[in-house]
Amino acid sequence: MANIPHLLLAAGDSRRMGQPKQLLRWGEKTLIEHQIQTLLKTGNPINVVLGAHSNSVIPVVKKYKVNIFINNNWENGMGSSIALGINRLSNKFPAAVGALIMLLDQPLVTADYVQRMTDTFQPGIQQIIASGYASGQTGVPALFDRFYFEELQNLTGVEGAKKIIYKHYNAVKCIEGINLTNDMDTPEDYHHLFDRFFNKS
Repeated sequence: MANIPHLLLAAGDSRRMGQPKQLLRWGEKTLIEHQIQTLLKTGNPINVVLGAHSNSVIPVVKKYKVNIFINNNWENGMGSSIALGINRLSNKFPAAVGALIMLLDQPLVTADYVQRMTDTFQPGIQQIIASGYASGQTGVPALFDRFYFEELQNLTGVEGAKKIIYKHYNAVKCIEGINLTNDMDTPEDYHHLFDRFFNKS
């Protein structure tokens, strides 16, 4: 559904990783290229929020058909990136019925999984399609009805999309993502997921 733009959050400084996650090698390309290519397969508009290291990342991503939003206040946390991204996205796509939010560091998420989320989504009924984690928690990737855009734009600091997911949990439909939603914060996480992805491939 082309009126569900996708928002890829890639503004963090990767402090625990020790180097920019955006530019980590993922096969013959960078991690951010892998994520962009995954989302492009869905046929929906792709929007990327950059912040830390943006001067190094922009040359890598500008060759792709994506909209780039720069969060100059990235140090304020993920909430600021979501708020800026949804604000820009809603202005750029006024007919959007919802938006899907995805993290840079969930490289096991597939285009088929994202497509399953959009296929499950029913616009206009204040629905949230969220991902189930192995921990039992629920989070992103998540698809929010346009009804939630104002709340998403009011996120601040380290507040992420989970705050809104749990606030409106009665409206949430959960998609099983246990084997796909692992994220990575440390070099050990990176090598573990890298080996898992490429050994499987």
